[in-house]
Amino acid sequence: MNLFTVITTEFALYDLENGRDFYEKQAPELGDYFFDTMVIEIESLHLYAGIHVREYGFYKMLTKRFPYAIYYDIDGETARVVAVLDQRSRPMYTYMKLNTRN
Repeated sequence: MNLFTVITTEFALYDLENGRDFYEKQAPELGDYFFDTMVIEIESLHLYAGIHVREYGFYKMLTKRFPYAIYYDIDGETARVVAVLDQRSRPMYTYMKLNTRN
């Protein structure tokens, strides 16, 4: 079994902060719950990187609690998270975001 080193880019951290801000406006403490949940999902890539479907040139892991996807690529034994995006957005928006993060 391969164990991957997981790196989260600044872009992905920005996405997480935006998501936290959005959900915090919906209900108190929901933003922190969102952030913590996403971090746990990202950490699962230590074991599961590379098993997900590829979309727009990246692996795409759908999250369980929120309508988000984690986009990442693999280089050797490193999984690099490039985006954490809301899946309710238009596909062209997702494509444009990912296209600028190569």
